[in-house]
Amino acid sequence: MSELKNRIDFVYIFDVQDGNPNGDPDAGNLPRVDAETGMGLVTDVCLKRKVRNYVQVAKGCTDGYDIFIKEKAVLNTLIDAAHEEDCVKNATDKTSAARDVMCKRYFDIRTFGAVMSTGKNAGQVRGPIQFTFARSNDPIAATEHSITRMAVATEKEAEKQGGDNRTMGRKATVPYGLYVCHGFISANLANQTGFSEEDLALFWDALKNMFDVDRSAARGLMSAQKLIVFKHDSMLGNAPANKLFDRVTVEKKCNGAPRQFTDYSITVDDKNLPTGVTIEEMI
Repeated sequence: MSELKNRIDFVYIFDVQDGNPNGDPDAGNLPRVDAETGMGLVTDVCLKRKVRNYVQVAKGCTDGYDIFIKEKAVLNTLIDAAHEEDCVKNATDKTSAARDVMCKRYFDIRTFGAVMSTGKNAGQVRGPIQFTFARSNDPIAATEHSITRMAVATEKEAEKQGGDNRTMGRKATVPYGLYVCHGFISANLANQTGFSEEDLALFWDALKNMFDVDRSAARGLMSAQKLIVFKHDSMLGNAPANKLFDRVTVEKKCNGAPRQFTDYSITVDDKNLPTGVTIEEMI
């Protein structure tokens, strides 16, 4: 495995058409929105979940690429299992040794970090990769739709309807939204968790393809549209991330409400870059 030696900042742009990219359970699962501006939001947790799902499908939970935070997992059982390894039993610092085992075993721990002090203590891990919330470039117009299921769940419901057997429901969608997310990769933290260049390549693959392996009726058409990577030639970096992000400009071209990706123009200013910084458009 090759050590990561460069700080990396990136801009990830994706869109949704006729879907709900990230429902809010405290608001009837309506699309998340900034109450003051009307801009749509997608949480960092939601994006990390999609990365986890992609790696789980792509690698099949093989050794070194298992997923810690996955559906129906009992986390303390997984932490306790690390303490059963001989290298941990024989270690002077069992917490540190268990932490190393967990980082080697689980891709999402060495990528995003984890708190593992809830069972037999395996410490805490600060992950080298972090996301901001994704925010839509323009206000979104969330719409609720009435839907009908031509069936009921119980005989009692059927009797009440006299055999009509219909169930009414609601579905919320965003007609169209273009979302911009910012990300950060720390080479220093990567070396602490064992996150490698090979892991980074898998992470980029996830950002490019994760929507294609995570389709659902609720999310409509979600697509990765741009991945713009700023790579520094040092571990600490050569320029502030926010100044680099300012080089990416997203502008609406249409007069009315945007309804497709071509209603926007995205430009990247690659002139007079700070010394030691390079730009690569991976999508």
